[in-house]
Amino acid sequence: MLKRSPGQNGYAAMQPVLVDENGFSLPDIIGFLRRQWIVIAVALAVTVVLGLTYVLIMPPQYTAKVQLLIDSHKVTPFTQQPILSELTLDSTLVDSQVESLRSEVVGLLVVQKLRLTEDPEFVGKAQSLFRSLVSKIANFPGFGGLFLGTEGKVVSDNELSRRALQHLKNNLMVQRVGRTYVVEVSYRSFDSERAAIIANAIGEAYITDAVQANFNATKRASDWLQDRIGELRQEADTADRAVQDYRAKHNLTEASGRLVSDQQLTDVNTQLVQARVATAEAKARLDRILTIDETSATDAAVADSLRSEVINKIRQQYLAAAKRDTEISERYGIDHPAAVNLRREMQQLRSIAMQELRRIAEATRSDYEIAKTRQASLERSLHEMIGNANDAKQASVALRTLESSAQSYRTLYDSFLQRLVDSIQQQSFPKTEARVITAATKGRKSEPNTLFVVGVAVMAGLFGGIGIAFAREQLDCVLKTRRQVENLLGIECLGVLPQVDNKEVQKHQMAAAAQYVGKLGPRIIAVELGLERQVVHSPFSLFTETMRSIKVAADISTAVDEALLIGVVSAMPGEGKSTVAANLAQLLTKAGSRALLIDSDLRYPTLTKRMAPKARTGLLQILDGSATADDVIWQDPITKLDFLPAFLERPIAHSADLLASPQMRQLIEDMRSRYKYVVLDLPPLGPVVDAKAASQLIDKFLLVIEWGETSPIAVQEMLGSAEVIQARLLGAVLNKADVAALKRMEPHQAKGFYSYYSYLEAKLGRTADAPY
Repeated sequence: MLKRSPGQNGYAAMQPVLVDENGFSLPDIIGFLRRQWIVIAVALAVTVVLGLTYVLIMPPQYTAKVQLLIDSHKVTPFTQQPILSELTLDSTLVDSQVESLRSEVVGLLVVQKLRLTEDPEFVGKAQSLFRSLVSKIANFPGFGGLFLGTEGKVVSDNELSRRALQHLKNNLMVQRVGRTYVVEVSYRSFDSERAAIIANAIGEAYITDAVQANFNATKRASDWLQDRIGELRQEADTADRAVQDYRAKHNLTEASGRLVSDQQLTDVNTQLVQARVATAEAKARLDRILTIDETSATDAAVADSLRSEVINKIRQQYLAAAKRDTEISERYGIDHPAAVNLRREMQQLRSIAMQELRRIAEATRSDYEIAKTRQASLERSLHEMIGNANDAKQASVALRTLESSAQSYRTLYDSFLQRLVDSIQQQSFPKTEARVITAATKGRKSEPNTLFVVGVAVMAGLFGGIGIAFAREQLDCVLKTRRQVENLLGIECLGVLPQVDNKEVQKHQMAAAAQYVGKLGPRIIAVELGLERQVVHSPFSLFTETMRSIKVAADISTAVDEALLIGVVSAMPGEGKSTVAANLAQLLTKAGSRALLIDSDLRYPTLTKRMAPKARTGLLQILDGSATADDVIWQDPITKLDFLPAFLERPIAHSADLLASPQMRQLIEDMRSRYKYVVLDLPPLGPVVDAKAASQLIDKFLLVIEWGETSPIAVQEMLGSAEVIQARLLGAVLNKADVAALKRMEPHQAKGFYSYYSYLEAKLGRTADAPY
């Protein structure tokens, strides 16, 4: 059935399904391979032959490999700093070394060392497949003068070097081994030993170039260092002289790393502190002495404060006299002459002590004045030195700047001098990051790899063949299977009508004609019909079974007691709609129902010419009122099918108007009352509009599509302009199908479906109820 969605004017609009909703399944793939196996096999055979030809024609090539280790742990013969900064090895640097191995510098070193400009393999023509074919053809007699090269042309040395270098690069392959620091250099040549020699030469040339690059870099650095050292020496000397001149100008003499003025200031400051201490001590002693009177002159505190030997001695005498006075006074009384004398002696001792105190006070006052004078002098000197020190400090700021600049120049000069020494040492012992860890031996045969070439040829043939086959499938824009009809058009496919063998048709025609010879009356359909009576001739065939499926679909679409008008149409002429209409009508009648077949193709009445070629009245005469249906209906003598022909004396241009006329409507209504089924053979949809004009009168339409000829786009366009036909479409049937091709296209039905009908026809043949 159609897949419809609501459209305009109350009709359903067809929505074609352009892609299989289920996608590609295994049966689809198998069917595709069954249909296109010849194309795939031919493509496979061609590519395999080409691959074998390539293997046989191409001269063998050999590949030799050498492995280099890019190692950051270099041998350092001296304890020295590198002149140029050394980067840590990483993936990017290793890849850079790979590109260096491919560089022209390394290639030219190999060309010069091995003198490859004299080797014909490098400066001659490349041994390509085309060149090999040409050389083989040129060896045949008569072809020698057709393929002359450029042997007589003079080639410059530069051109020869470029040729050799290009050939070397074309056959050179450099790659990193996994994620390691090992780089593998492979070279391909027609000579196995030469391949090994060149591979090793490339490794040595790379190391030589790296060593030379390091040497050149070190040499350039040394030359620059020498020039720079000379400049730095002059700048350092100039800075030192500026420092000394500034010191002399501002009297910034140093001793033991310090300015003399600073040392003097420190000394004077120390002396001033000491002087102040001495002055304070002298004043304190003087003040103490001035507070002592005669009664306290012999006290212990005075003696301890003054620390005078005279005072101490007087005090001792005084104490001894006081002690004796106490003893005598206690023993003899205070008036004892000895006691009186002792008291008098004690008074004298106090007087003497006071005199000594006055002398000490004058001495102390003198010391105090001296200390004050010295302190004042030191303060004046300190004040003057502080002023001088401030001036020296200000001058020291500029001096430190000059000293810093001079020190910087001197440090930079010493550093550059050390770097120059290291550079000279590195020039005498150059180093490189790479070393050979596996040297190349005799090259192994690498091309042509027979297994690889044949494998590639097989894969190319398979994929190429499948691609070509798929392209053929896509370019073959015709309907061939039920699935295509249903998926691309959205129409239910009611079956497939196979192509009928003409010999079988002729056999049935002869049998029917022999049986009914001389027994036919007026308005009897010709008994020698062929395809128009195929359902009668082969009742157990696939053809007949497909017609039965149409009948079942028609019966399901209408009520049991209603008459059904079925219009048989096609998109383009020649698709076999007339044959389908005749057989459908024959089948309906043979099943016991009254059926009428009307030839409604007023442009080209094919059925009339085949079934009633002698008819002189028909549908047109009924429509114009010159005849009635009973006067023009013919009958099949075998199935009793009634047939309304369409006799045309001349072509008519208004056939569409006639089919849509009230007379045609009245005729249809009359036939509904007399027949269970009315089958109309309508004109094709593409060339004319007759079927569209009569579409309102017909209940169901059957679309006939020619197998392998009709494009789905054409059917879509025709049905897209006939909305009523779309809405009342019963289904579609594929006509004139090639069963053998269908078996390849539908492998899931090939085993039992199509062979089943072949078995029935072979075993049962004609049915017993066949009239002949």
